[in-house]
Parts: sequence; structure tokens; C-alpha cells
Amino acid sequence: MGMSTGNMSWKRTPGSRRRGFQPMSEINVTPFVDVMLVLLIVFMVSAPLLTAGVAVDLPRSDASALKNEDESPIEITVQKDGKLYVGEQEILRERLVPFLRSVTGRDLDRRIYIRADQGLEYGRVMEVLGGINREGFNKVALISTKDSSK
Repeated sequence: MGMSTGNMSWKRTPGSRRRGFQPMSEINVTPFVDVMLVLLIVFMVSAPLLTAGVAVDLPRSDASALKNEDESPIEITVQKDGKLYVGEQEILRERLVPFLRSVTGRDLDRRIYIRADQGLEYGRVMEVLGGINREGFNKVALISTKDSSK
């Protein structure tokens, strides 16, 4: 059972002058491998860029990872200079709670993650956490990195 590509190559069989040409049955795999290698490189380069959020220096912790109960948690980032971000969008501190109310549709069971820089004062993190808690959101978690020193 011979298979040919779109580019038909013909070869003359030995000892056949008048019988004509027969189609070549080998498949050229080289272009396919080239395309796959290029795609692999593109995904390897772009994968680290897909991590959402604003860069902060997270504190280290021995806490276990949370189970992913909710498909789309809201991620709040507090940078060292005090700037607040929801996802990658900067937001003023006084607009945070009304923004959360509008995004969640007052769904108080929506999970909220807070990523705060480890150099940030404890009081600033508690201001954000307290404002969210006062609104009635109870599924709030603080994000940290795994402590690899132990």
C-alpha cells in the first residue's frame, strides 16, 4: 500500500523502458520535525510569560498548597510601594471593595488570593485583608512561596 505526498516524485524502475514511472512511496518527515521543533521553542519561550500578575517578592512559608476549589479566583497584589493590583490592573485602595462587589456580583463564596511583597508592613496587608473581610468575603487566602531551606 503506497502513500505519497502532494509533491509526487516519480522514479523509473530498473529494466523498464516502456512501462513508465511509478510513484515514490516514502514520506519526507524532515519538514514535520522542523515545524514541531519551532513550535516547541515558541512554547518554551512563551510559557513563563503566561503567569499572570504583578511581580512581587513573596514571603516563604511551610503552609501546604490550597486545593483548587474554584476555577477563577480573584488575585490581588500589594507591591512594596503600596500599589494595589487586581489581576494586572492597578486600582486605588478605596475602589478595591466596590470593584470586588461588582466583579463577584456579591458572591461572597468567591475565593480571593492576596499576594503581598514580603518587605511590606504587616499593617498595610491587614488594611487590605480587613476591607475585604468587612465586605463579607470569607474565602481569602494569603499567597507565599514554598520554603526550600528545610
